[in-house]
Amino acid sequence: MFRLPSTAVGLALLAACATTPSASPSHVVAAATSSPAVATSPPSAVGLAPDDRVRIAEALHLASAIGDEIWPAWTSAPFAILLVTPEREFLLRHPRPSPEFTKLGYDSLLATDVFVRDRRFAPNLLATFPAVGGVSTIVVGQPRATGKSSTEWVLTLLHEHFHQLQTSRAGYYARVDSLGLARGDRTGMWMLNYAFPYDSGAARTRFDALTTRLDSALAGTTDAERAMRWAAVRSARDSLRAALPPDDDRYLAFQMWQEGVARYTELAAARFAAARHTPSAAFAALPDFVPYGKAAEVIEENVRVGLRGNSLERGRRVAFYPAGAAYALMLDRMVPGWRSHYFDRAMSLDALLPP
Repeated sequence: MFRLPSTAVGLALLAACATTPSASPSHVVAAATSSPAVATSPPSAVGLAPDDRVRIAEALHLASAIGDEIWPAWTSAPFAILLVTPEREFLLRHPRPSPEFTKLGYDSLLATDVFVRDRRFAPNLLATFPAVGGVSTIVVGQPRATGKSSTEWVLTLLHEHFHQLQTSRAGYYARVDSLGLARGDRTGMWMLNYAFPYDSGAARTRFDALTTRLDSALAGTTDAERAMRWAAVRSARDSLRAALPPDDDRYLAFQMWQEGVARYTELAAARFAAARHTPSAAFAALPDFVPYGKAAEVIEENVRVGLRGNSLERGRRVAFYPAGAAYALMLDRMVPGWRSHYFDRAMSLDALLPP
């Protein structure tokens, strides 16, 4: 069986997470696959801006506080970061920088060497892929360029760090191959361009039934109410599965498993931070700081909104993401301990349900 290159999967993940048109696959492929060369005129040794250092330090401290509590072995995942500014790119926590980077020195606040090169990627990019030296790297613009507050930016960094955990797990690429969905595509872009029947009346009707029941289940307040509504969710999922060819259902399940759970993780990190983490004084003093509790409320509301009103027609592939996040939230309530089996079962949240 053809083994999909990690770079190809990474590029597809990039486009799946990217929120701006400038993060187009053609732009990214050109930048990510260009041959590294030693810079003939190294960038001037301009260090990270103070606010960027504060935000990155906050993300690292929050990740350290969470540790492996949300995800087993999350601390074992790489946490390489490439910060894209209007003129330069700064590489941090990377085990093998490519030759075109110039070392600026050791940053004691971030506890890492910092490297710099002239900018190659779009300044509003926010994605994870093997951007440098084949290592899964978070490539991220500054908050203003990505349209995020500092708090949103930190939480999105942890969303991307979860993708680093997904792709670094042993057997990940072989498991993606085994889904059998590439249909001859060796670029990895099938993850985005798979011919799912978005315009099918049956698919839309049954997917809307699933998301409507997920929205209702999340609103349940008693154990009995949640159990009844969870049963309705499972029934709606079975009905949707029965309406789809097996390949199409595997694609939907994979997107919910991969991107939906990344959104869930962003919310879980925000809730953890609100309850058990104190932001640094410097981070809390940033003019666009938002308390983590408020950020968690916004993320959850966005998930709920994404479940409503003909979501498959409006969002197409992206509609699977809030559905996956909502499904994961219900697993927290109904199947405690599901996260300990997330990586060792099929790439489907349904595989985590009891018989």
